[in-house]
Amino acid sequence: MVSYVPEQIHLSFGDTLTDIFVTWNTANDTEESIVVYWDDGFIMTANGTYALFVSGGNETRKQYIHRVKMPNLTPGRKYTYHCGSSKGWSNDFWFTTPPNDPDWIPQLAVFGDLGVENGRSVPQLQDEAQRGMYHAVFHIGDFAYDMDWENGHVGDDFMNKIQPVAAYVPYMTSPGNHEEAYNFSEYRARFTMPGDTEGLWYSFNMGPAHFIFVSTEVYYFLDYGLKLLTNQYAWLEQDLKEATNEENRTVRPWIIILGHRPMYCSNDNTDDCTNHETWTRVGVPFLHWFGMEKLLHDYGVDLAIWAHEHSYERLWPLYDYKVQNGSYTEPYRNPRAPVHIITGSAGCRELHDPFGEQPEWSAFRSLEYGYMRLRIHNASHLYTEQVAVDKEGEVIDHVWIIRDTHRPYGQE
Repeated sequence: MVSYVPEQIHLSFGDTLTDIFVTWNTANDTEESIVVYWDDGFIMTANGTYALFVSGGNETRKQYIHRVKMPNLTPGRKYTYHCGSSKGWSNDFWFTTPPNDPDWIPQLAVFGDLGVENGRSVPQLQDEAQRGMYHAVFHIGDFAYDMDWENGHVGDDFMNKIQPVAAYVPYMTSPGNHEEAYNFSEYRARFTMPGDTEGLWYSFNMGPAHFIFVSTEVYYFLDYGLKLLTNQYAWLEQDLKEATNEENRTVRPWIIILGHRPMYCSNDNTDDCTNHETWTRVGVPFLHWFGMEKLLHDYGVDLAIWAHEHSYERLWPLYDYKVQNGSYTEPYRNPRAPVHIITGSAGCRELHDPFGEQPEWSAFRSLEYGYMRLRIHNASHLYTEQVAVDKEGEVIDHVWIIRDTHRPYGQE
């Protein structure tokens, strides 16, 4: 069936928070990609690019993915927009750009492992996103289950399912193991992230925080090339060096890293994080090259957020399996190691990952479906909470992280 009408519409940040991308799909070639947007009656137009995407599978389905950047938007301003071409337009959507006031409080929704089937968290996220509760949504791996299934039709269904969220607030992503098919082609093609790695790894600044998104999958799918792992590791180390120089860390003291597979977990399965030598933590097996945990510790990363396990788990400040803050207390005041949180229970066809015996480094865990809210209040106070969607959004866990100074651990 011939169709030029945009679908699967979603927003994302460009290299700055005032550059917003609109990405969408059409079944047929429209020969142009246009976004019309306005505020207070002043109408603007932005033109972009489109590319043919062919899904893997025996159908070799074709569709066109469009990307348009709305540049240099005014901070703290509400914009209305629609996208498409002279052959067909979308409905109107809206979004609000983040403010640039130094005292503004970034408010985010964070989760992983959300599928078309059993996608429990979508209705509540839709309601909250359209009410303006979030400046961005972070989805850290495992989409649709799986985007390549049924010749990409499951991916289309998922992107349309999240449109009521992602068309109203920037939807920032990183890849998970369920995106591996055809060298992560569905993920690379469908999302538009900052940087030049097709969304595999990147970073950006928001308020008093520096956010780093990494691909944990470069450790586990080495048949796609060891170079991806070495390039990401070199990039990560350089990014942390720049983020922690005196000038940058004064302006953005909080450093938060996000990726799909956790370094630690207490689930009762055979996933990597149940082993003592998690590859993302200590590096590739036997050689122990390119492990990330020492980098996070040495550069004073404050918070590490993961998914992959279909559960929620918050850890005590931890380094090398040892609780580092000297005591088990909340809030986490001047922790002496990064705080790890796993939030992979947004809802998918694989249901939950049950827990085993709770180790001493695990502070709280739950099998309730839901997602995390993250608020960065100021240079010293950060707050996270986990909500349970089947309990009408009840907050089932929360914690404050308080750091009087942000330095490499051991130099506080």
